[in-house]
Amino acid sequence: EENPLPEVTTKKRGRKKKTKVLNLIDRLVNYKASVCLFIKNLCVPFDNNLAERDLRMIKVKTKVSGCFRSEEGAQEYLTIMSYIGTAHKHGINAFTAIREALLGNSDIIFN
Repeated sequence: EENPLPEVTTKKRGRKKKTKVLNLIDRLVNYKASVCLFIKNLCVPFDNNLAERDLRMIKVKTKVSGCFRSEEGAQEYLTIMSYIGTAHKHGINAFTAIREALLGNSDIIFN
């Protein structure tokens, strides 16, 4: 009621244009089960910040460097960052994880 549909003065075909607030409300109503899943299942996080933080590091790297010099370099960077991210999520210090990987004990993050 607080966000009514905009009134159309001329007859146009198709859907009526909605405001951003109405689009958000419609989306929340349509995906209510998915949006509120964290209430029923405590294993589901409230937000998706971990994935966003992982992607943010890639964006910062490309912003600072401009780009990766080769596809191979980008793949190596992503492999290292994935390993460090997994270690962090398991509560292992990044320095310790890298040191153990260089010593041949890369499975430390899975114990």
